[in-house]
Amino acid sequence: MPARTHTRSTTPAADGVEIRLPWWAVVLPALAFAALLLLIAGPGEARAATGDPSLGRLLAHLMDLLSR
Repeated sequence: MPARTHTRSTTPAADGVEIRLPWWAVVLPALAFAALLLLIAGPGEARAATGDPSLGRLLAHLMDLLSR
Protein backbone atom coordinates (compact mmCIF):
# COMPACT_ATOMS: atom_id res chain seq x y z
CA MET A 1 0.00 0.00 0.00
CA PRO A 2 1.63 3.31 -1.06
CA ALA A 3 2.15 6.03 1.55
CA ARG A 4 0.23 9.25 1.23
CA THR A 5 2.24 12.37 0.46
CA HIS A 6 1.28 15.65 2.02
CA THR A 7 1.46 18.74 -0.14
CA ARG A 8 2.19 22.13 1.31
CA SER A 9 -0.41 24.84 1.10
CA THR A 10 0.63 28.18 -0.40
CA THR A 11 -1.64 30.14 1.94
CA PRO A 12 -0.36 30.92 5.44
CA ALA A 13 -1.97 29.13 8.34
CA ALA A 14 -4.74 31.07 10.04
CA ASP A 15 -3.66 29.84 13.47
CA GLY A 16 -0.22 31.52 13.36
CA VAL A 17 1.41 32.39 16.65
CA GLU A 18 1.38 36.06 17.55
CA ILE A 19 3.55 37.26 20.40
CA ARG A 20 2.71 40.59 21.96
CA LEU A 21 4.73 42.06 24.80
CA PRO A 22 3.32 44.57 27.26
CA TRP A 23 4.92 48.03 27.20
CA TRP A 24 6.74 47.51 30.48
CA ALA A 25 8.50 44.39 29.18
CA VAL A 26 10.47 46.63 26.84
CA VAL A 27 10.75 49.81 28.92
CA LEU A 28 11.93 48.30 32.21
CA PRO A 29 15.02 46.54 30.81
CA ALA A 30 15.94 49.71 28.91
CA LEU A 31 15.64 51.79 32.09
CA ALA A 32 17.66 49.25 34.07
CA PHE A 33 20.39 49.31 31.44
CA ALA A 34 20.52 53.12 31.49
CA ALA A 35 20.65 53.20 35.30
CA LEU A 36 23.50 50.68 35.42
CA LEU A 37 25.37 52.57 32.73
CA LEU A 38 25.08 55.77 34.76
CA LEU A 39 26.33 53.96 37.86
CA ILE A 40 29.37 52.62 36.02
CA ALA A 41 30.36 55.91 34.38
CA GLY A 42 28.95 58.82 36.30
CA PRO A 43 28.31 62.03 34.38
CA GLY A 44 31.09 63.91 36.21
CA GLU A 45 33.74 61.29 35.54
CA ALA A 46 33.94 61.60 31.77
CA ARG A 47 37.42 62.69 30.72
CA ALA A 48 38.75 63.89 27.41
CA ALA A 49 41.37 61.75 25.76
CA THR A 50 44.87 63.15 26.12
CA GLY A 51 46.37 61.98 22.91
CA ASP A 52 47.39 63.22 19.52
CA PRO A 53 45.58 66.50 18.69
CA SER A 54 45.47 65.50 15.02
CA LEU A 55 42.59 63.14 15.78
CA GLY A 56 40.51 66.08 16.99
CA ARG A 57 41.35 68.05 13.88
CA LEU A 58 40.42 65.08 11.71
CA LEU A 59 37.07 64.71 13.44
CA ALA A 60 36.41 68.45 13.13
CA HIS A 61 37.24 68.28 9.44
CA LEU A 62 34.92 65.31 8.93
CA MET A 63 32.11 67.09 10.74
CA ASP A 64 32.70 70.18 8.58
CA LEU A 65 32.52 68.07 5.43
CA LEU A 66 29.34 66.30 6.55
CA SER A 67 27.59 69.55 7.47
CA ARG A 68 27.89 70.96 3.94
